[in-house]
Amino acid sequence: MNSASQPPEALARWVAEVKHCERGETDLILIAGDASPRRYFRAQYQMPHYGATTEIAVSSPPTEKNEAFLSVRLLLEAAGIRAPRLIAASLEHGYFLLEDFGDRLLSHELAEGHERCWYPKALDVLNQLAKVKTESAALPAYDRQLLIQEMDLFPEWFLKKLLGLSESEIDQARLGPLWALLVANAEAQPQVVVHRDFHCRNLMCLNDGQLGVIDFQDAVIGPVTYDLVSLLKDCYVVWPREIQLAWLQNAFDSLTHAGHLSVDVEFPEFIRWFDLMGLQRHIKVLGIFARLHLRDNKPSYLTYLRDVLTYVGETLALYRGKDAHLEGFADWFDTQLVPKAVAQSWYTAEEG
Repeated sequence: MNSASQPPEALARWVAEVKHCERGETDLILIAGDASPRRYFRAQYQMPHYGATTEIAVSSPPTEKNEAFLSVRLLLEAAGIRAPRLIAASLEHGYFLLEDFGDRLLSHELAEGHERCWYPKALDVLNQLAKVKTESAALPAYDRQLLIQEMDLFPEWFLKKLLGLSESEIDQARLGPLWALLVANAEAQPQVVVHRDFHCRNLMCLNDGQLGVIDFQDAVIGPVTYDLVSLLKDCYVVWPREIQLAWLQNAFDSLTHAGHLSVDVEFPEFIRWFDLMGLQRHIKVLGIFARLHLRDNKPSYLTYLRDVLTYVGETLALYRGKDAHLEGFADWFDTQLVPKAVAQSWYTAEEG
């Protein structure tokens, strides 16, 4: 076992103290983490009165919105959404002890062909989120500043640092008009509680048939289509356009029936909201995945860049000739960016 997989001794002592047991009666085993510096361990208790009970111990540095994690967890719980039950927390140390949701990620179930069972449940969760009163949610707004800040990761980390483009080459992309279009699209939509990373690796398939939600500390008040994009245009699993739109129609009907969308909003407009919101998210993700590789030494994310670029290209192709704000970028993407990306080793690498 290398040092990276070993639990911090202080975390192990804290868990033992919380559970009123000796340090040697508690085993902490590293489990798969996420794209953040958080580390997750499965706590196994060896004492007879605990039986086979396991819980999840988390070591989370102060940079990881620990207070937001606790407040959003309460918000989800109050909305009837299955978030992990909190057993104990120490904000001082960044330690949490949580209910163990097991190992059945939605991504695993999709690989087995079980999407018809679980996707309706995921859409139901988003309906529950939309019901939360935004004025009492005490969440930050997904505003213009944050949207642009996210998209600016694309020229900085993907174009300049990963692909090695010069400032003059980046200037040719005409990002300003595109940023303005994507911000306006986000602002035009009804604003609801947004998980902000609602994809197949942050949804857990529980033994009782419910869908559990994790990694929710970045929640905001934002556009109604944002989480739908994360789910239906997932960076880790790709669905044909007709399947995306069939599920999107279900979501549109449910949101309209529940009164979360005005009756004046028709499905074609909702599709445009969804597609342009996807363009914003995937441009951001290109920057984030490049940064995870270059700054955080997590090269596995490079293998997903090809699919993310495909999403961007498909959306640009759908809206060519329909909005002048994206014409310059679309031309540059096809003639300058794609040839540069295709020449990279990660573009042809197999997913890990």
